[in-house]
Order: sequence, then structure tokens, then C-alpha cells
Amino acid sequence: MALTLSNGTTVSISNGFDAAKTISATTNADPAVATSTAHGYSNGDYVVVSSGWVRLSERVVRVDGSATDSFELEGIDTSNTTIYPSGGGAGTAKRVTGWTQLTQILSSSSTGGEQQFWEGQFLEGDRQIRIPTTKSAAGISFTIADDPTLPGYILAKEANDDRMPRAVMLTLANGAKLMYYAYISLSTIPSLNVNEPMQVEVTLSLLADPTRYAS
Repeated sequence: MALTLSNGTTVSISNGFDAAKTISATTNADPAVATSTAHGYSNGDYVVVSSGWVRLSERVVRVDGSATDSFELEGIDTSNTTIYPSGGGAGTAKRVTGWTQLTQILSSSSTGGEQQFWEGQFLEGDRQIRIPTTKSAAGISFTIADDPTLPGYILAKEANDDRMPRAVMLTLANGAKLMYYAYISLSTIPSLNVNEPMQVEVTLSLLADPTRYAS
């Protein structure tokens, strides 16, 4: 049995990106290797990938195996050519240049991501069948103590206003990381309840599945 408590988790939002670098090709491999001339990335950098492969696009990935003109996408398996058709992995990558912590989080919740289904019945059949189709849009909400002077609050408001997606990193107490790419919304009207801190809500509207790292 393995249980992980969320206590001690920190949430950080990207506060900048380098200019995007061209990815001319990505291998069908585990891990995938991206070809990008003179990219300048180092092992441990985080990049947001835009790709011709939809299941890879808009994901935050850690760089590994960096060489002058290529780098590995740590934790990304593109060996299934049905999902990742050969030759379709060209695109871009942009490096996260820094992080700002979102502090004073009081609670969190997630919504969406539920599997949707087609349900139907053949004329000659005596029971319905169900086939999985897509998944609903997903999001995460954080309730934070209201303090508009904090750097995380200021960055969340900036993201809310410019409507540009950010990378988001959740770091668990055991060092594991969950990486998201999301639009960020901030409700600037604080709640007012007796004997409770004033609170506002920060919402992440996720653009892709998270990427997970054990450390």
C-alpha cells in the first residue's frame, strides 16, 4: 500500500518564458527525443511543448539527456505510432525562466476530467453497449487567503487579465512533482464570513494532462 498526503504541497506559477525554439522532429521512443538546433536547454529545465501530436502538445516537460541539437522529454513515451504517428512530432518548445509560489492556500478542489461515453443498442440486440469517447474539460481551484500584496496573488491577477496560459508546478512534500499548463483565473471579490479569513479563488483551466515526476 502506498498513500501520499497532500500536506506540505507547494504550488508555483511560471513567471516567464524564453523565446520558443523550433523542434524539427521528435522520435517515437521512450523517452521521446526532440531535435532542436542549438536549443540551449540544460538537464532539469522545464519546457512547454507545442507539437503536431495532440497528446503531447501543451504539456510541461522536464529536459533530460541534453545535447547541442537535441534533448530528451523526460517521462514522455511516444513509442505508440497509432497515437503518435511517425513524422508528426514537429513543433516548438519554450523554457520556463522562473517560478513564483502561490501562498496561503486554504483548500483545493478539482472538477471535470470525467470519462464521457456513447451508449446505444443494435436493433437485433437485447442490451445496450457503452463505448468511451472523450473526457470533459478539467480544472483545479485553490481557495487562498486574500492578500493582494503577495507575489503569487499579483501573478495570478496578471494571468487572469492577460489570458495567457502559464505552467504550474505542484511539489509534494516527498519531492514528487505534477506539472500543468493552464489558463489562470482569479476572483478578486473576497468572501466575508464571521471568524474566517477573507478568501478569494484561483482557478486553473487545464489545457492537457499533467506530467508527473517522482522527484
